[in-house]
Amino acid sequence: MTIRSSKPTGWRREALRATLWFLPTLLVLAAVALFGVTYAMDRAAHHGSIVLPASVNSGSADAGRQILTAIAAAVITVAGLVFSITIVAFTLASTQFGPRIIRNFVRDRGTQLALGVFVATFLYDVLTLGSISSSTGHRDFVPHLSITVALALLVVDLAVLIYFVHHMARSIQLPEVMAGIGADLGSAVSGLTAGAASAVQSGPSMAELERRLDDEGADVAAVSSGYLQFVGYAKVQRIAERSGAVIRMSHLPGQFVVAGRPLARVWPASAEASVSRALVRLHVTGPHRTLSQDVLFAIDQLAEIAIRALSPAVNDTFTALTCIDWLGDGLARLAPGSLEHTVHRDAQGSVRVIEAPLTYRRMVKAAFDKIRQAGRGMPAVAIRQLDTLAVLAACTEVAEHREALAAQADMIIRSSDEAVDELSDRRDVMERYERFVAVLG
Repeated sequence: MTIRSSKPTGWRREALRATLWFLPTLLVLAAVALFGVTYAMDRAAHHGSIVLPASVNSGSADAGRQILTAIAAAVITVAGLVFSITIVAFTLASTQFGPRIIRNFVRDRGTQLALGVFVATFLYDVLTLGSISSSTGHRDFVPHLSITVALALLVVDLAVLIYFVHHMARSIQLPEVMAGIGADLGSAVSGLTAGAASAVQSGPSMAELERRLDDEGADVAAVSSGYLQFVGYAKVQRIAERSGAVIRMSHLPGQFVVAGRPLARVWPASAEASVSRALVRLHVTGPHRTLSQDVLFAIDQLAEIAIRALSPAVNDTFTALTCIDWLGDGLARLAPGSLEHTVHRDAQGSVRVIEAPLTYRRMVKAAFDKIRQAGRGMPAVAIRQLDTLAVLAACTEVAEHREALAAQADMIIRSSDEAVDELSDRRDVMERYERFVAVLG
């Protein structure tokens, strides 16, 4: 058994990252703060309190206005161009990779940075433009330092524009998309295996707890429908400890929860009321799945790209093979761990929270089943899947894991025998199957 701790900040961080407004807002606030500093220095220089370098001089008030107006007009035009390119990239991603991949593009830091820099520069220019004042009989106030900084920001914007064009040209390439999803899968898998087994274990056994939960427990109903995006297991554990209860979650993150149906089960039943009130605040549901705790989501994204590539309308076998490679990479990182039960214990070693089981067999089926079915009769797909299974077999000694891999290999070879007409192709598939059996031992 393993113990995995999850913090609400992880979900919040993922939720903020998957927005196009958070990073640009931070950059806009930074631009306002920068203007406050440069404006104060310009005021001090205007009153003779400080002396600015001779190079910091933008001429008369009219000249300063012309400079800032030109910069602001150019920057807001480029910002509109960046926004348009971003929408086009989203459209292409939805068409080619599937609608669930759009969220990955929204999470992209490069796009958020480009939008934020251009909007922040525009706001800085407008604030500086508004600070220029002309008065009869007095010396005009011209924020020379602020105008100089605006010119420097224009140079930064040019660099960001070049970076953005290069970044978008790369990010819409299919290998880059799959590599990004593969990295997300690797991170999610690393989070699953980061826990360590508890040194102190006390109280009833898991079998006894499961029996009591089934016979004497009470259901905690979900209050809203949607995909389960996050559960604050650490806080749920503390609630269970204060109530003297054991809580068993009925759903994995990523599964759809129906309002009024059981979200969890608690024992003893007398703790149901307090646990139900607390659990409402400690889980998040929404209209889509996220990567914060949902490992299967990254697997499903790669599988979806592979299925689309194998469809008759696309017929891109090489893309499907690349997806299989990245799926194998993610599962290879997971192989040493056991996922049958993930529990949370208190300081005395008593079980307080039992997560819904995420089994290795289930992850293998998610990674192989749909692709195998979509690629039925395609020797190249069968061969690559068998090669990947051989790699995974070499990474694990857990009997349940090896049985799951063997079951997949058997299904692949049966499908090949039934659907592949060419004898030579069937021999190639059988050769890879025999290699897998040899590795499995």
